[in-house]
Amino acid sequence: MMKTVLINEDTCYAMAEQKASNYFQSLYQQVLQKSYVTTLTSDIQSWKHNHIPHHSIVTFLSRRKRKPTSFEYHSYLQWLDYTGKLDNYLDRSISYIFMRDLGKALDSKETEARIQSVVTSLKNNLTQSQENKKNKNETFSMAWLYRWAQQESIELTIIWLMNKLKSVANHIPQGMDADHAQRKLIKIIAGVILHEMEEMGDRTSADGRAHRLDRAIRLGYAYGLTYPFIDDLLDSKVLSDKEKKQYSDLIRTTLTTGAVPKLGSDWEEENKALITFIHSELREGFEYIKAQQRPETIRSFFEQSYVFFHSQEVDREKDLTNEKYTNEELYIPVILKSASSRLIVRSVITAEEDEGFDKRTFFYGIYNQLADDFADMFDDLENGAVTPYTYYLKYHNQRNDLINPFELYWSVISNLIHHVYHSDKKACEIILNRAINGLKRYKERLGTKKYNQVMEIFASGVPEFNSVIQKMVNKADDVDFFDKLLRDHMITSLKKDRKEQEEFQESIDNVREQINQLLPIAKDETATLLIEPITDAANYSLEGDGKRLRPIITWIMGINEYQLSKSAIVPLLRSLEFMHTASLIFDDLPSQDNASIRRGRSTLHMVYNNAIAELTALFLTQKAIEEQSMLEDFDSKTVLSLIQYSAQMTAEMCKGQAMDLGSRGKPLTLEQLNMLCFYKTGIAFEAALIMPAILAHTTELEMQALKKYAYHAGIAFQIKDDLLDVEGDTNTLGKSVGKDAENNHSTFVSILGLNGAKKAMWEHYCLAMETLQEIPRNTAFLKHLLNYMVHREH
Repeated sequence: MMKTVLINEDTCYAMAEQKASNYFQSLYQQVLQKSYVTTLTSDIQSWKHNHIPHHSIVTFLSRRKRKPTSFEYHSYLQWLDYTGKLDNYLDRSISYIFMRDLGKALDSKETEARIQSVVTSLKNNLTQSQENKKNKNETFSMAWLYRWAQQESIELTIIWLMNKLKSVANHIPQGMDADHAQRKLIKIIAGVILHEMEEMGDRTSADGRAHRLDRAIRLGYAYGLTYPFIDDLLDSKVLSDKEKKQYSDLIRTTLTTGAVPKLGSDWEEENKALITFIHSELREGFEYIKAQQRPETIRSFFEQSYVFFHSQEVDREKDLTNEKYTNEELYIPVILKSASSRLIVRSVITAEEDEGFDKRTFFYGIYNQLADDFADMFDDLENGAVTPYTYYLKYHNQRNDLINPFELYWSVISNLIHHVYHSDKKACEIILNRAINGLKRYKERLGTKKYNQVMEIFASGVPEFNSVIQKMVNKADDVDFFDKLLRDHMITSLKKDRKEQEEFQESIDNVREQINQLLPIAKDETATLLIEPITDAANYSLEGDGKRLRPIITWIMGINEYQLSKSAIVPLLRSLEFMHTASLIFDDLPSQDNASIRRGRSTLHMVYNNAIAELTALFLTQKAIEEQSMLEDFDSKTVLSLIQYSAQMTAEMCKGQAMDLGSRGKPLTLEQLNMLCFYKTGIAFEAALIMPAILAHTTELEMQALKKYAYHAGIAFQIKDDLLDVEGDTNTLGKSVGKDAENNHSTFVSILGLNGAKKAMWEHYCLAMETLQEIPRNTAFLKHLLNYMVHREH
């Protein structure tokens, strides 16, 4: 079957290559003639007056209050506000984003007004007290993202995106940087949203805005997916050389024909599942992008995409041991990939391009790419990657013809300021700020000694110019940017979140294993005349593959947060699981849910009979009380309070189950279902939190916050159960699906619909997450417990 060719890859790449070659030659001449030196020296002499600190009241205030680092997100913003630097900081940051991401010139009155509007809005948001903020959640958290989605009426889009991001994170293989992949993907999505919001302006209707944001997020995800699953994957050592060739051919065919080929079966066994997932996700994203393109722009989109992909391939295939690459071979692919990556974003959303956009974007790309390659040169060198910097590091003593990439970088800056942005003062200010800030950050990361060694290699051939640059690096202040602050904050947050998630999972697995060993009930050794099946039946139920969430919560909160002794609370842990297992046995009976599978095995009444199941459940409730009475390390008044609370909660749960049985086949209101859910599920979570708190004598305020958290977490948990009953898999769940509909139960899905139930779950998730701010101790475990509840598959 013949392939339909959408673009001629040789022709489109040759045209782009010629354009890049012309640009490179103009930069090369500037380097040879050192023409950038005089121009930039003059620019820097003017620029430095605003950036070399002078003694003033601001300096005095700055010294009195220590300047935080850019990794201290909230403290740094407070410091900027305190010293009066926040307005200028935000103005240059947003102006830079308008230049870099939107391809705007800064000398336009319209652009100036838009920048000021964004700055004002952003400042108000950043300086609002936590109490007055509508969205009080940690920036970039799932709760923060969902609250923003509610403001924009795109909740279902964000639910879709969070599920997609989780799925991608779960499929990043060993050998790739998961945090980097996630950050890059989020950054691309944010960039596409930024383009779309700028296109919309302030006159778009609420419905129109929601529709366009939905589209931008889906497009951003589809395009952003190519970074971890094409660029990063091909850069990594995850795939074999043969697989990389297969994969590259597949991408190339897709871009030249406009159709995704089927995935062949000849992949190495260890990579089959990964490649199958990636192929499916990329195909879905590709089809979505293609469907959004206008007929008159679709060819241009594919041509730009091909240039981007092929220029990366050209660079990727270079070998650092080859000492014969020309300057053109080193720089032209860099110009092409850096320019086309930004041109594609505009093309993806099929936005109109204002005058000069293509020129500005094309010339600007290499500026960022050279700055990034400079910062990453030693990592790239270690990985054997060929960049202008790694190649110069290796061969500059052997090849006099090689261009110094650091010199080319300054010629790019001079060209941007005076030939692309026409000597605009603000453009000059921001570009020089960015360049000096990049060097300051690099020096801080590398250390003075190694930085100076690097500079000895890359310093300009004009010592006076290099001296000017280094003076600015040493002395210049107030050159930081908000996007760098966000980047540092996001990296810190992602790493912290990943570490906490790993600790959470490790704790869950470790504690579950230990709890499982505590649960078996010893048989009475006294000889009996008759067979007694109750203990065996109880142990059968306890041996099932239970999540043990309730005793795990009690264990971790009791031992880690309240510093209670493990041996002291063992009876409480046993008690909680006995009580929970008893409730499940009752729940599964033919007179109630009539379930046949529980915890991956036949339910107790199916193995024995209804009477034994009922007696076993009653037996376990009594054993639970017996265990509570054995909390001998605590004073009797405290233990009595705990038993009293436990009895009350058990009674309430029974009422809840009776209400549930009485309401079956009857339509319930949402309020009634929330109440029922709290009685059936929320109370059990509350007890797991409150009972160790009772033993630790915590304050009433903390108890109330824990109860509030448990209420919303319990409902979120139940909604997820209802969703799994519709969308889940029996093998994964360990119980039958579709039982709610079969038994004519009112559920969150039946009342709210599938999408409405998802929204309700995330609303309760946010409310529970926001309640954690009221608990005066480390709440990382409770945060990740919530994340587990809404993302679990069983």
